[in-house]
Amino acid sequence: MSAGTASPQADTRTADDTLWDGVVTLHAFVEQRLTKAMQRRHGIGLSEFRALCKLSRAEDGELRMQELADLIGLNQSSVSRLVARLETTGLTRRAMCPKDRRGVYTVITEEGLAAQREAAPTYGETLAAALDEAAADPAFAPLVATLRG
Repeated sequence: MSAGTASPQADTRTADDTLWDGVVTLHAFVEQRLTKAMQRRHGIGLSEFRALCKLSRAEDGELRMQELADLIGLNQSSVSRLVARLETTGLTRRAMCPKDRRGVYTVITEEGLAAQREAAPTYGETLAAALDEAAADPAFAPLVATLRG
């Protein structure tokens, strides 16, 4: 073989590798559509919307910062920046834990509840449309059927 000619690699992927690749690709496809819709229609990021959803469902509308991070899949640093953005726009506020002054909570405000309620239909419609579009693609159809199953 001459230099510069690539030799084909044997495909060593397992069925799990192939399945997971499909999940990751489908996830990216859907997330991109959700991100654009939330930003375009409501001026908030997808992570901000998800944080507002988790807070709106939490007891007293509040969660410890680490709980919120775990629920939306962010690390502590990322959730701190996210909460700072939400605070700047008046959608949340911070509160100290009355029993443990080291514990910091983020609390959804009335404005945050209103923003979450306003954006929720966009999220639901965009999610359904993205999954419908993916279901029409033969590469994704079985995966979407399983997820919706």
